[in-house]
Amino acid sequence: MKKFLVILLLAVLGYYIADTYFDIGFGQPHFVKSAAPVKDIYLAKTQNPLKVSNAVTSIVVNFRGFDTLGEVTVLFLAVTVLGSVLYKKRHHVGERSVLFNSSSIVTSGSKLLFPAIILLGAYVFIHGHLSPGGGFQGGVIIATGFLLMLLAYENYSVSHTALSIVESLAGITFAGVGLLGFMHGGTFLQNFLPSGVMNNLFSGGVIPIIYIAVGFKVGAELTGVIYTVLHEKGENNG
Repeated sequence: MKKFLVILLLAVLGYYIADTYFDIGFGQPHFVKSAAPVKDIYLAKTQNPLKVSNAVTSIVVNFRGFDTLGEVTVLFLAVTVLGSVLYKKRHHVGERSVLFNSSSIVTSGSKLLFPAIILLGAYVFIHGHLSPGGGFQGGVIIATGFLLMLLAYENYSVSHTALSIVESLAGITFAGVGLLGFMHGGTFLQNFLPSGVMNNLFSGGVIPIIYIAVGFKVGAELTGVIYTVLHEKGENNG
């Protein structure tokens, strides 16, 4: 049954990729000279109908959202490969390679800063459509918070199961919203929600949802990478 579902999924994916490929129309002019350049179209649609203040966000998450999904997939594959490479070292040899005792000032300061860092990361990706921030930046900020705690506390641990669940749900949300847009308007990540009023938090349609998903996904993946690297065990310690 599992093999059948995988083959069915690949067949559907292959059909749409082939259909898109043959629909490109190689050698044919795609833009008439009288029409506005692509950048002008992007800027115009960013303001209306999307109602997004940050033009870069609308391009990355909406007009070029399929590319962003590919970038997130590359990050996921990189994390998977890194975890696979370091798996043997973590379980069969030596002790943790990062061993040090932090002072009480560092541990107390880290404990105070950690919630603020997480809150800042969430603020950045929630307001990604209103400011220069976004999902990638917010996710990285959250990962730095966990890095601080891992460096300050020798026995601080992060649940890989929880990280996997967060990362998976974020990826499903990204792909699910994108496919809903495809079914609604014929393109991946086509907006199907009310755009709201520009400069309001609840504006931009599906763009804030995508950036929140990207923030959680990037934060979980980078935290997993940091935890894996810091817990790599060297052969000399065994």
